[in-house]
Amino acid sequence: MAKFRRTIGMVGSATLVLALTGCIGGGEIPSASTPITTSEAQQGAEFHPQLLNQFGGAMTGSQAQYVELVGKNIAVHSGLGNARESFTVSLLNSPVNNAFAVPGGYIYTTRQLVTLMNNEAELAAVMGHEVGHVAARHSQRRQQTAQRNSILGVLGAIGSSVLLGDSSIGNTVSRGFMQGSELLTLSFSRSQETQADDLGIQYLTSAGYDPRAMSTVLASLAAQNSLDASLQGRNASVPAWASTHPEPASRVQRALAGSGGLPGTVTNRDTFLARIDGLIYGDDPKQGVIEGNQFIHPELRLSFTAPQGFYMVNSSSAVSINGQGGQGQLTLASYSGDLASYVRQQFTALGGENNQLAPQTLERTTVNGLSAVYGQARVNNGDSQVDVTVFAYEFANDRAYHFATITPAGSTNPFGSMFQSMRRITASEAGQVIPRRLDVVTVQRGDTISGLARRMAYENGQEERFRVLNGFSQGDVLRAGQKVKLVVRSR
Repeated sequence: MAKFRRTIGMVGSATLVLALTGCIGGGEIPSASTPITTSEAQQGAEFHPQLLNQFGGAMTGSQAQYVELVGKNIAVHSGLGNARESFTVSLLNSPVNNAFAVPGGYIYTTRQLVTLMNNEAELAAVMGHEVGHVAARHSQRRQQTAQRNSILGVLGAIGSSVLLGDSSIGNTVSRGFMQGSELLTLSFSRSQETQADDLGIQYLTSAGYDPRAMSTVLASLAAQNSLDASLQGRNASVPAWASTHPEPASRVQRALAGSGGLPGTVTNRDTFLARIDGLIYGDDPKQGVIEGNQFIHPELRLSFTAPQGFYMVNSSSAVSINGQGGQGQLTLASYSGDLASYVRQQFTALGGENNQLAPQTLERTTVNGLSAVYGQARVNNGDSQVDVTVFAYEFANDRAYHFATITPAGSTNPFGSMFQSMRRITASEAGQVIPRRLDVVTVQRGDTISGLARRMAYENGQEERFRVLNGFSQGDVLRAGQKVKLVVRSR
């Protein structure tokens, strides 16, 4: 299945993080100019299929080929003797703004991050930053100083520290909730991140690109994150790609200052926009889509509605639901036809090996014609407690889905309406789900930002979305002949 793959579940990412932390340390670390070693290539090859599986898979076709070309071209300027041949560049089918790298020359960017870019120089900047991590062997150096790599949730971590604190059971459950969030990034130090920025700027200059592209793409990330937070009614946090990086505003200014006086003017804006025209934007219907408070999956034929005041984040392996009153996920695991056993297994998985987490009771019910079983466990969390709920539904003899939620102990569960909203959808409903895509258009005489923004395929925030998508500030005006991006509905 394209979504909620049985091979992932709540344990797959934990296995991956152990592999990342256990394999890249030890031995003498090569210098930044040393070609990728056989050992590093083997490590990357081991991680690569797991990462593709976790992050929506690698895209194919002309758009992926273009990203690969730019990534490999910038890798040449890293000084690694065999850079072009040794680097593997993947465009991931993910709706999250992110890019990352692992040892062995494997670098990744999501399609969503690419849609936020406005020229080829910005794409080269992001790729150059990740090449810098690989060339400088930051993963190995971080491991050598006994710093763990970690899988960080897009928003899955929000609320975890508040609700779960630093207790052992709390940390275990928190990790379980973050694993499906589709945002892996290596936990580098501030100095390593700024070094990767510097190396990226160096590569941009060597390739003839405008070195200011590093600062402009970081500025777009910060603006997108602020917009997302505003639309979702939450406080802005660090952008996904910069989740372990220095504070974004200072990083933008540092990158801009670092590019001052450097040669390089190439941006290839029109070429870039032509090559990414038609790229899917936001959720891929094959992975399910979020429309307001509703999640609908046309292939798996299911839908549910999140509570008012909560927002959702979709990934290839789970849907996260977040708000002030708690957090949750919808995902699946292996199912053999016994729904009660299935629920108990999910509690065991959330508790981890060192904690015997089990439901206090199990209740059977029917939700919109679906057989369902749910249970709850109260978890000590330092001086307080939280309630962990698992609510599972049988969709077929060999297929079940479940919500897992965390809420403050004893409070009215804000997810009650969501549990009751799960339902099958009809073929007609499934057929009405049309993806959003980028549409690159040429500005005509008389066009305005507000006028073009009304063509954006959203019911709210049209002008704000249009401005951030195109990197426009409040003082900018359009000129005839200029290329701009819209988001439209299109199959």
